[in-house]
Amino acid sequence: MNENQGAERKRSLKAEDILQKINSETKLGDLRKIAKDIKVDHELAMELWATEEFLPRLLAILIMDKKLLSQDVLNKFDKDMQAHTFDERNNLMDWLMANQLTKNKKNIALMESWEKSPSALQRRAFWYYQARLRWTGQIPPDNTSYLLSALEAAITQEEPEVQWAMNFTAGWIGVYDEKNRARCIQLGENTGLYKDEIVAKGCTPDYLPEFITIEVNKRQKK
Repeated sequence: MNENQGAERKRSLKAEDILQKINSETKLGDLRKIAKDIKVDHELAMELWATEEFLPRLLAILIMDKKLLSQDVLNKFDKDMQAHTFDERNNLMDWLMANQLTKNKKNIALMESWEKSPSALQRRAFWYYQARLRWTGQIPPDNTSYLLSALEAAITQEEPEVQWAMNFTAGWIGVYDEKNRARCIQLGENTGLYKDEIVAKGCTPDYLPEFITIEVNKRQKK
């Protein structure tokens, strides 16, 4: 018997039952329905995480206990995510941020300490959270000038996954903060990031001059 078979046999019946409900046809909405029935079950979440598979790990994120997410635990998750494809690991970190890390002050404080983290995924979470504070319509913290200076200094040298989140933050600052709008558009023109990106019909381009113009116009039409 190989190690994988041994690991499978050690799984609880509860975990086996859940895993039988997940396959390549499973949608994110299906995972949310399963998670709604389970609520919080950190032990089960860790079993699902241990499968090393993408969809079970997404479900694990939904049912884990946010109070148990220390920096050490998050570093372990981060290391585990590196085995996934570029898109999958970004999705896992974004899902973790939205569903767990934004849910209590301790975890928010951890995210806010990640601007200079050695982990690209943690830096991505720092920037994505700053964007989220703005696009969800919350009153943003008074760190906009600092963020823009940091963006201008570092965005072109950053890893692609972090670069996207930084650009996204600049986009939402430009949409909601009129006095900094021209500065954000100028940032996009200077970097040229995503200028030639082709997007699907109905989607907003990531290129800042276009993103900001389109999103501002949407809000002015309401």
